Amino acid sequence: MTNGSPSSGSAAPPISPGVPDPVLATIEAHLRQRELRREDLYQRARRLRRLAQATMTHLHANGSAAPELAEVRRLTAELTDWLHREGRGDEPLALDAFQEAVEAILLGAIGEGQPLPGPSDLGVDPEPYLLGLGDVVGEVRRRVLDRLGRDDLPGAEADLALMERLTRSLLRFDTTRAIVQLKPKQDTARTLLERTRGEVVMARFLARARPDRSAPPSEPS
Repeated sequence: MTNGSPSSGSAAPPISPGVPDPVLATIEAHLRQRELRREDLYQRARRLRRLAQATMTHLHANGSAAPELAEVRRLTAELTDWLHREGRGDEPLALDAFQEAVEAILLGAIGEGQPLPGPSDLGVDPEPYLLGLGDVVGEVRRRVLDRLGRDDLPGAEADLALMERLTRSLLRFDTTRAIVQLKPKQDTARTLLERTRGEVVMARFLARARPDRSAPPSEPS
């Protein structure tokens, strides 16, 4: 009589030996190589980010930084090429560096009165480009404040008009945060624009109320 249990004479089921050691070794090598590539990417991105930040400092201090901007462009193209060849899957690690590079290059173009280059001109994706565009609004505000401090009201008004154009361009885009964290940049740009507009309006009012220093003093009666 059978009771559903295997007979004593049946063979034991085969036991899998698991993942072969050569396969595990290959996976270990892959992970190690990716760790090394990520470290290389981190160093490349750090170098670009620091150069872009220093370049913006030079732009504000000296009005121009042509050699530094050329190096920023070179390192941006170099990092983009490296990512295409070696860094697939790790592109987010370079996002901040590209963002800073875009910001520096746009600020340089603004200082020269040149049209602003687009993402394809710089060899970057639209996402870091938009983030850099958002940050450059704050850099233009810094230019406005510097001009106001030097009583250059026409220059401040011109830079305020540029802030308005840049902010309008930024607010044109409506996309999910899963693609790019653009909403915080848009909110910040809008706030900075309104604050700067108020400061320029106040400076304009004070300039109109100030006596004309070029006019000769009136004779006492």
